[in-house]
Amino acid sequence: MSLFAWLRPTSPTLPAEVQQRLDRLPDATALGECSLREQRWVVLDLETTGLNMNKDRVLSIGAVVIEDGAIDFSQQFERTLQCAEVKLGPSVLIHGLGPSAIAAGSDPAEALLDLMEYIGDSPVLAFHAPFDQHMLGRALKDHLGYKLQHPFLDVADMAPLLCPQAHIREAGLDDWIDWFKLEVFERHHASADALATAELALILFSRARQQQIHSPLNLQQRLSQWKRRQQAPSF
Repeated sequence: MSLFAWLRPTSPTLPAEVQQRLDRLPDATALGECSLREQRWVVLDLETTGLNMNKDRVLSIGAVVIEDGAIDFSQQFERTLQCAEVKLGPSVLIHGLGPSAIAAGSDPAEALLDLMEYIGDSPVLAFHAPFDQHMLGRALKDHLGYKLQHPFLDVADMAPLLCPQAHIREAGLDDWIDWFKLEVFERHHASADALATAELALILFSRARQQQIHSPLNLQQRLSQWKRRQQAPSF
Protein backbone atom coordinates (compact mmCIF):
# COMPACT_ATOMS: atom_id res chain seq x y z
CA MET A 1 0.00 0.00 0.00
CA SER A 2 1.21 3.49 -0.80
CA LEU A 3 2.49 5.49 2.14
CA PHE A 4 -0.05 8.15 1.18
CA ALA A 5 -3.04 5.85 0.71
CA TRP A 6 -4.40 6.84 4.10
CA LEU A 7 -4.74 10.41 2.85
CA ARG A 8 -7.26 9.40 0.20
CA PRO A 9 -10.91 9.60 1.30
CA THR A 10 -12.54 6.18 1.33
CA SER A 11 -15.60 5.67 -0.85
CA PRO A 12 -18.74 4.69 1.07
CA THR A 13 -19.88 1.07 0.89
CA LEU A 14 -23.24 1.11 -0.87
CA PRO A 15 -26.00 -1.52 -1.08
CA ALA A 16 -26.02 -3.35 -4.41
CA GLU A 17 -29.30 -1.76 -5.50
CA VAL A 18 -28.01 1.75 -4.78
CA GLN A 19 -24.75 1.03 -6.63
CA GLN A 20 -26.69 -0.26 -9.65
CA ARG A 21 -28.80 2.91 -9.75
CA LEU A 22 -25.64 4.99 -9.42
CA ASP A 23 -24.02 3.14 -12.30
CA ARG A 24 -27.05 3.85 -14.50
CA LEU A 25 -26.85 7.64 -14.06
CA PRO A 26 -26.21 9.39 -17.38
CA ASP A 27 -23.02 11.33 -17.90
CA ALA A 28 -23.30 15.08 -17.57
CA THR A 29 -23.23 16.90 -20.90
CA ALA A 30 -21.55 20.20 -21.70
CA LEU A 31 -23.67 23.20 -22.57
CA GLY A 32 -24.46 23.24 -26.27
CA GLU A 33 -25.84 25.26 -29.16
CA CYS A 34 -29.52 24.36 -28.79
CA SER A 35 -31.84 27.23 -28.01
CA LEU A 36 -32.42 28.36 -24.44
CA ARG A 37 -36.03 27.27 -24.86
CA GLU A 38 -35.11 23.77 -26.08
CA GLN A 39 -32.73 23.11 -23.19
CA ARG A 40 -34.08 21.25 -20.17
CA TRP A 41 -32.83 23.01 -17.03
CA VAL A 42 -32.97 21.92 -13.39
CA VAL A 43 -33.25 24.82 -10.94
CA LEU A 44 -31.80 23.86 -7.57
CA ASP A 45 -31.86 25.27 -4.05
CA LEU A 46 -30.23 23.78 -0.96
CA GLU A 47 -30.84 24.57 2.68
CA THR A 48 -27.81 23.85 4.84
CA THR A 49 -26.77 23.87 8.48
CA GLY A 50 -24.77 27.04 7.81
CA LEU A 51 -22.61 28.83 5.26
CA ASN A 52 -19.26 27.13 5.93
CA MET A 53 -18.67 25.22 2.70
CA ASN A 54 -16.17 22.84 4.30
CA LYS A 55 -18.01 21.95 7.51
CA ASP A 56 -21.74 22.56 7.14
CA ARG A 57 -24.11 19.99 5.66
CA VAL A 58 -27.08 19.84 3.34
CA LEU A 59 -30.41 19.68 5.19
CA SER A 60 -32.95 19.93 2.39
CA ILE A 61 -33.11 20.01 -1.39
CA GLY A 62 -35.67 21.69 -3.60
CA ALA A 63 -35.68 21.64 -7.39
CA VAL A 64 -37.94 22.40 -10.33
CA VAL A 65 -37.61 21.78 -14.05
CA ILE A 66 -37.72 24.37 -16.82
CA GLU A 67 -38.65 22.60 -20.05
CA ASP A 68 -39.97 23.95 -23.36
CA GLY A 69 -39.53 27.47 -22.00
CA ALA A 70 -41.78 27.00 -18.96
CA ILE A 71 -41.73 25.65 -15.41
CA ASP A 72 -43.06 22.10 -15.38
CA PHE A 73 -45.04 21.95 -12.13
CA SER A 74 -45.52 18.20 -12.58
CA GLN A 75 -41.77 17.78 -12.07
CA GLN A 76 -41.01 19.20 -8.63
CA PHE A 77 -38.47 17.72 -6.26
CA GLU A 78 -38.19 18.13 -2.49
CA ARG A 79 -36.34 16.11 0.12
CA THR A 80 -35.34 16.71 3.72
CA LEU A 81 -32.21 14.78 4.67
CA GLN A 82 -31.69 12.99 7.95
CA CYS A 83 -28.77 14.64 9.69
CA ALA A 84 -27.59 13.12 12.96
CA GLU A 85 -26.29 15.35 15.72
CA VAL A 86 -27.00 18.53 13.81
CA LYS A 87 -26.70 21.74 15.78
CA LEU A 88 -29.72 23.90 15.02
CA GLY A 89 -28.41 27.40 14.55
CA PRO A 90 -30.39 30.50 13.52
CA SER A 91 -30.04 29.72 9.79
CA VAL A 92 -31.60 26.29 10.28
CA LEU A 93 -34.56 27.70 12.18
CA ILE A 94 -35.20 30.27 9.41
CA HIS A 95 -35.82 27.34 7.07
CA GLY A 96 -38.40 25.91 9.45
CA LEU A 97 -36.52 22.64 9.74
CA GLY A 98 -36.84 21.57 13.35
CA PRO A 99 -35.42 18.39 14.90
CA SER A 100 -38.57 16.37 14.16
CA ALA A 101 -38.51 17.24 10.44
CA ILE A 102 -34.82 16.34 10.20
CA ALA A 103 -35.31 13.09 12.12
CA ALA A 104 -38.16 12.12 9.78
CA GLY A 105 -36.12 12.96 6.69
CA SER A 106 -34.84 10.68 3.96
CA ASP A 107 -31.64 8.69 4.10
CA PRO A 108 -29.07 11.09 2.57
CA ALA A 109 -27.70 8.58 0.06
CA GLU A 110 -31.20 7.72 -1.18
CA ALA A 111 -32.25 11.38 -1.37
CA LEU A 112 -29.12 12.40 -3.25
CA LEU A 113 -29.45 9.50 -5.67
CA ASP A 114 -33.09 10.47 -6.28
CA LEU A 115 -31.89 14.00 -7.04
CA MET A 116 -29.25 12.89 -9.55
CA GLU A 117 -31.79 10.68 -11.32
CA TYR A 118 -34.09 13.72 -11.43
CA ILE A 119 -31.33 15.96 -12.83
CA GLY A 120 -30.24 13.40 -15.41
CA ASP A 121 -27.80 15.01 -17.84
CA SER A 122 -29.35 18.50 -17.56
CA PRO A 123 -27.41 21.63 -16.61
CA VAL A 124 -28.25 23.23 -13.28
CA LEU A 125 -29.31 26.78 -12.41
CA ALA A 126 -29.03 28.16 -8.89
CA PHE A 127 -28.88 31.53 -7.16
CA HIS A 128 -25.30 31.85 -5.84
CA ALA A 129 -24.57 28.63 -7.70
CA PRO A 130 -20.94 28.12 -6.52
CA PHE A 131 -22.22 27.53 -2.97
CA ASP A 132 -24.87 25.00 -4.02
CA GLN A 133 -22.46 23.32 -6.43
CA HIS A 134 -19.80 22.90 -3.75
CA MET A 135 -22.19 21.73 -1.03
CA LEU A 136 -23.95 19.26 -3.34
CA GLY A 137 -20.63 17.99 -4.65
CA ARG A 138 -19.37 17.38 -1.12
CA ALA A 139 -22.56 15.57 -0.10
CA LEU A 140 -22.51 13.36 -3.20
CA LYS A 141 -18.89 12.43 -2.62
CA ASP A 142 -19.42 11.71 1.09
CA HIS A 143 -22.61 9.66 0.75
CA LEU A 144 -22.30 8.08 -2.71
CA GLY A 145 -18.68 8.41 -3.77
CA TYR A 146 -20.03 10.28 -6.82
CA LYS A 147 -18.20 13.13 -8.54
CA LEU A 148 -20.49 15.98 -9.59
CA GLN A 149 -19.60 17.17 -13.10
CA HIS A 150 -22.78 18.92 -14.27
CA PRO A 151 -22.44 22.51 -15.50
CA PHE A 152 -23.92 25.12 -13.16
CA LEU A 153 -24.95 28.64 -14.17
CA ASP A 154 -25.38 31.31 -11.51
CA VAL A 155 -28.64 33.26 -11.70
CA ALA A 156 -27.07 35.81 -9.34
CA ASP A 157 -24.60 36.63 -12.14
CA MET A 158 -27.11 36.32 -14.98
CA ALA A 159 -29.32 39.06 -13.49
CA PRO A 160 -26.80 41.96 -13.41
CA LEU A 161 -25.29 40.83 -16.74
CA LEU A 162 -28.64 40.95 -18.52
CA CYS A 163 -30.19 43.83 -16.55
CA PRO A 164 -27.40 46.37 -15.96
CA GLN A 165 -30.00 49.16 -15.81
CA ALA A 166 -31.07 47.80 -12.42
CA HIS A 167 -27.75 48.96 -10.94
CA ILE A 168 -27.88 46.13 -8.40
CA ARG A 169 -24.70 44.22 -7.76
CA GLU A 170 -24.06 41.39 -5.31
CA ALA A 171 -27.76 41.37 -4.53
CA GLY A 172 -29.79 38.64 -2.92
CA LEU A 173 -32.69 36.76 -4.43
CA ASP A 174 -35.16 39.01 -2.58
CA ASP A 175 -33.65 42.11 -4.23
CA TRP A 176 -34.26 40.74 -7.72
CA ILE A 177 -37.72 39.47 -6.79
CA ASP A 178 -38.56 43.01 -5.69
CA TRP A 179 -37.01 44.62 -8.77
CA PHE A 180 -39.00 42.43 -11.16
CA LYS A 181 -42.10 42.71 -8.93
CA LEU A 182 -42.54 38.94 -8.79
CA GLU A 183 -45.31 37.60 -6.59
CA VAL A 184 -43.61 35.12 -4.29
CA PHE A 185 -45.75 33.83 -1.45
CA GLU A 186 -43.15 31.80 0.41
CA ARG A 187 -39.38 32.04 0.90
CA HIS A 188 -36.56 30.32 2.79
CA HIS A 189 -37.74 26.80 1.98
CA ALA A 190 -35.74 24.91 -0.60
CA SER A 191 -38.63 24.15 -2.95
CA ALA A 192 -40.09 27.68 -2.69
CA ASP A 193 -36.70 29.28 -3.32
CA ALA A 194 -36.08 26.97 -6.29
CA LEU A 195 -39.43 28.03 -7.76
CA ALA A 196 -38.67 31.73 -7.23
CA THR A 197 -35.27 31.27 -8.87
CA ALA A 198 -36.90 29.48 -11.82
CA GLU A 199 -39.37 32.34 -12.32
CA LEU A 200 -36.47 34.81 -12.29
CA ALA A 201 -34.50 32.62 -14.74
CA LEU A 202 -37.37 32.61 -17.25
CA ILE A 203 -37.43 36.42 -17.24
CA LEU A 204 -33.66 36.48 -17.71
CA PHE A 205 -33.81 34.01 -20.61
CA SER A 206 -36.21 36.41 -22.33
CA ARG A 207 -33.77 39.28 -21.72
CA ALA A 208 -30.94 37.10 -23.05
CA ARG A 209 -32.76 36.46 -26.34
CA GLN A 210 -33.35 40.21 -26.72
CA GLN A 211 -29.56 40.63 -26.41
CA GLN A 212 -28.85 38.00 -29.09
CA ILE A 213 -27.88 35.31 -26.57
CA HIS A 214 -29.70 32.31 -27.92
CA SER A 215 -27.97 29.16 -26.63
CA PRO A 216 -26.82 27.81 -23.25
CA LEU A 217 -23.22 27.78 -24.51
CA ASN A 218 -23.47 31.40 -25.65
CA LEU A 219 -24.91 32.39 -22.27
CA GLN A 220 -22.10 30.60 -20.44
CA GLN A 221 -19.51 32.39 -22.60
CA ARG A 222 -21.08 35.80 -22.03
CA LEU A 223 -21.20 35.15 -18.27
CA SER A 224 -17.51 34.20 -18.26
CA GLN A 225 -16.59 37.37 -20.17
CA TRP A 226 -18.71 39.52 -17.85
CA LYS A 227 -17.16 38.00 -14.72
CA ARG A 228 -13.64 38.58 -16.05
CA ARG A 229 -14.48 42.25 -16.65
CA GLN A 230 -15.92 42.57 -13.13
CA GLN A 231 -12.78 41.08 -11.62
CA ALA A 232 -10.33 43.10 -13.72
CA PRO A 233 -8.47 45.76 -11.70
CA SER A 234 -9.57 49.32 -12.41
CA PHE A 235 -6.92 51.99 -12.81
